[in-house]
Amino acid sequence: MTIRKESFGFLPNGREASVYVISSDKLTVKVSDFGAVTTGAILKDKNGVERDVILGYPDLESYMANPCCLGAIVGPSANRTANASFSIGNNTYYLEQNDNGNNLHTSKIYGIHKKLWDCEEITEKSVTFRLELFDGELGLPGNRTITVKYTVDDDKLDIEYRMFSDARTVFNVTNHAYFNLAGHNSGKIFDQYLQLKCDYYTPVREFLITTGEVRSVKGTPMDFTAMKKIGRDFDLNDEQLAICKGYDHNFVINDWDGRLRKFARAYCEETGIELSAYTSRPGVQLYTGNYLNAEGGKDNTDYQENEGFCLETQFFPNSLNYGHFASSLISPDVWHTSKTVYRFRVK
Repeated sequence: MTIRKESFGFLPNGREASVYVISSDKLTVKVSDFGAVTTGAILKDKNGVERDVILGYPDLESYMANPCCLGAIVGPSANRTANASFSIGNNTYYLEQNDNGNNLHTSKIYGIHKKLWDCEEITEKSVTFRLELFDGELGLPGNRTITVKYTVDDDKLDIEYRMFSDARTVFNVTNHAYFNLAGHNSGKIFDQYLQLKCDYYTPVREFLITTGEVRSVKGTPMDFTAMKKIGRDFDLNDEQLAICKGYDHNFVINDWDGRLRKFARAYCEETGIELSAYTSRPGVQLYTGNYLNAEGGKDNTDYQENEGFCLETQFFPNSLNYGHFASSLISPDVWHTSKTVYRFRVK
């Protein structure tokens, strides 16, 4: 195992950002202290060809803009919140209206993916980033400390999120990496396979706000309980696909109990690369890059729609406004932890 630190350039205020390259014999992952973003994941395919399977940018300046949140850590309130507001007890909190009058990922302009984090700890195989948020910052209560720990162990990328707050607040932080198991610059992901251990999903209405319903996937294009090509059902006449222009839905992870459990498996025949995903969260947002449009990516790539897919582990979207959804609110004065693991194998 090795960890190498590289300069990633300078912010307008003169502070330097860095990239940390964490390598095992099977997997190399690159992460930055700017936004705690994941900038790459590199492994050899079945033919011995190196593939970087996470979409990203080659420079700091692009991540400072990053309109599609490539590789970003988003939160503390990930996904969509209706009317950009919610209540805790008798207090109402207002978030940035950045998505048709609603809120998406807390803040597009000042979010945690646009901040320089402190590097708190480096071990033989991990890097931990730390960020402090003051009470009311980003519209949320509590003086908060967030840490993200990236660990590469053999063929696994382990992401551990922790938060401490001095007031009751929201802890729904996730990684917004776009995967393409044929390589980040290989085009559409329609022919790659996906399986989700999810018998239910949460349908959406206009502007992709969850309706509050939990609906069975059976007999619908949302059924990924058996392995199928991601693009197999894209052309079906389906209301949910039409609303989102593809998949941009939260899936309910079977038998959730707060412990780490496997929820997804993806596979690319061309490269033989298989991705298995695990989480301690109750839901996962499958996003097939329906509005992806990111110019100036790695290797001079201009990423277009449906050229990557996201598996964003999370509490259900708009759970802050639905009492019957598992709550993303945490109690004060104690550390809270969640974990997501991505495991890469070659078959």
